[in-house]
Amino acid sequence: MIKQTQIAVYYFPNYHTDSRNEGWHGKGWSEWELVKRATPRFEGHQQPKVPLWGYEDEADPAVMAKKIDAAADHGIDSFIFDWYWYEDGPYLQRALEEGFLQAHNNSRLKFSIMWANHHWLDIHPASRYQDHPILARGTVSEQAFERMTDHMIRTYFVHPSYWRVNGGLYVSIYELSLLVESFGGVEETRQALDRFRDKVRAAGLGELHLNAVVWGQAILPGEKKVDNVNELLAQLAFDSITSYVWIHHQELSEFPETAYSAYRLANEADYAAFTNKYELPYIPNVTMGWDSSPRTIQSDVFEPLGYPFTPILAGNTPGQFGLALEGVRQFLDEGRTQPRIFTINAWNEWTEGSYLEPDTVHGMQYLEAVKRVFSQV
Repeated sequence: MIKQTQIAVYYFPNYHTDSRNEGWHGKGWSEWELVKRATPRFEGHQQPKVPLWGYEDEADPAVMAKKIDAAADHGIDSFIFDWYWYEDGPYLQRALEEGFLQAHNNSRLKFSIMWANHHWLDIHPASRYQDHPILARGTVSEQAFERMTDHMIRTYFVHPSYWRVNGGLYVSIYELSLLVESFGGVEETRQALDRFRDKVRAAGLGELHLNAVVWGQAILPGEKKVDNVNELLAQLAFDSITSYVWIHHQELSEFPETAYSAYRLANEADYAAFTNKYELPYIPNVTMGWDSSPRTIQSDVFEPLGYPFTPILAGNTPGQFGLALEGVRQFLDEGRTQPRIFTINAWNEWTEGSYLEPDTVHGMQYLEAVKRVFSQV
C-alpha cells in the first residue's frame, strides 16, 4: 500500500556543543543543561523531563541513526531542521551536517530546513527582569544571503534524502518580517528569492518549494506578526504556508496550566479557518505539548510575564495527543490539503515541552500514537 500522508516533524538542534554556545555559556554547554536543571514551578508540575535515551550528543552519527530509525519505524517521513544562519555564518548546524548527513541510515528519512531567521536572544535561561538582549541578529545582508543559499545548495539540496514537496526542494522561512527587513523592502526580497530559485535551477536541481511559517500572535520577544499575509506572499512568490506551533495561534488562557483537551479543539478548528483564509495551500500542524519553564531561571518566581514565563499545556497525555492526530487525519480526509501533509511540533523541543522522543514517564507512547493513527493512511 502506498503511504498517503506525509508527516514532517520539526527538529530543534541545540543538543550538541556549538562554538557560539560555548562563548555565551561555557565549554561543553548544550541545552541539555536546562533540561537537567528544570524544577516543578507549582504543585503538580511534572518537571524535570528526563529523556529515556539519556542526554545524548545529536552530532554523533550513531546517536542520530537511532533517532532516524525510531522516526521511520513509527511512520514519520521527514525531519524539518530548525536551521540558523547569521551574518557571520551558521549556528547549530552540526546535528544536521555531522549527525544526520553522516548517519548510515539517513536514506530511511527525508530532511529539510526551516531557516529560523529570528533574533537569538539571551533567554537560556531567562530572568524575569532582564530585557533579553540580542546575541545574534536574524537580519542578514545580501552577501550573507548569497553565501547561505550557496551552502544550502552544495551541502543539502544535492543529497538524495532532501525532502521535496510537489517536486520542489522544501525550504521554510520562519519570520517574514525579518526576511523583508534584511533586503530593505518587498521588491528587493522578491529579487533575492528569485536569484535563489535561479541558482537552484542552474545547479540542475529543479525547483524550490518556498514555505512561509505564519502566526496570529508573537511569542518570542521581538517577533513581529505579518497582517497582510496573502498580499505579501503573493508578491514574494511563496508556494505554501504552515505553522510552527499551536501557541502562535491560540492564547493559553489559564495560568499556570491550560487544558490540552480544550486547546486541542480550538486549534483543530483553525485547520479549516486557515485553509479558507490563506490563498496559498495551508499545511496543518499538530503540537504535542507546551512548557517553556525550563528556559526560566529556576529560582525566579514563576508568574505570567510573557515568554518563557508562560502557561503550560496540562494533560497532554499520549491519549490526548492521539486525539489530536485523529483530528488532523479527519481534516486531511476532506482532501483540502494537497499534497496530504502535516507537521508536528516537535521531535525534541525538550525545553518547550513538546517532544516525540521517549522520556522516562511515557516511553515511546507518543511515537506509538503516530504509528497507530496513521498506519493505514
